[in-house]
Amino acid sequence: MPDEKTTHFGYKQVPTEEKASHVREVFDSVASRYDLMNDLMSLGIHRLWKRHTIELAGVRGGQRVLDLAAGTGDLSERFAGIVGTDGEVYFTDINAAMLTRGRDRLMDAGIAGNLHFVQVDAEALPFPDNRFDCVTIGFGLRNVTNKQRALEEMYRVLSPSGRALVLEFSQPESRPLRKAYDLYSFTVLPTLGRLIAGDADSYRYLAESIRMHPDQETLRSMMERAGFERCEFFNLSGGIVAIHRGYKL
Repeated sequence: MPDEKTTHFGYKQVPTEEKASHVREVFDSVASRYDLMNDLMSLGIHRLWKRHTIELAGVRGGQRVLDLAAGTGDLSERFAGIVGTDGEVYFTDINAAMLTRGRDRLMDAGIAGNLHFVQVDAEALPFPDNRFDCVTIGFGLRNVTNKQRALEEMYRVLSPSGRALVLEFSQPESRPLRKAYDLYSFTVLPTLGRLIAGDADSYRYLAESIRMHPDQETLRSMMERAGFERCEFFNLSGGIVAIHRGYKL
């Protein structure tokens, strides 16, 4: 069993203090093909998963939103349009290459007036308590070294009556789907990574990191331990992806 000095990086055990640098190398490598690979890997369905996350967030005009692990900005872009000029969206990522790519994409699209671009570590957020009406993290929590600490930080910066949403790959509900998903993840994904991004190893890690991520019930319990109330999850695509939602009451 791993101890506090080691943690998982995919199926490997690495020194805890080194995981962030390994994850950074992965996303430095895939940043330039990130959007294309997302479309290919999910057959475009990731856009529907993100749309459902937006709907469950219930964000309104004038509110302040923190989008962690924002990647190239799909969620931040939608939130910016919803909160309007009276609101604010903090587009954040720990990875400089991803943050730069997302910022350039949204600025080129003319969507930057109410956006703040900040490089942050989800385990140590540089924001005051009770700052945000909504906090989201999309396909990023599984890459965080200390997931419990990140959830506690999300709770800390959330304002009373605010809500947090975690969009993440999860555990398929049926055994046949799990078998098919495993076959796809460990054969097709690395092959696509090699052909499109020139990097099979990074996409093999992504498949492994999904298997090491807490299942739906475990993640709900982790959110409750962090202080969230009324925690619930919504399985999408048979549980391949789940959206967890919790409130700060």
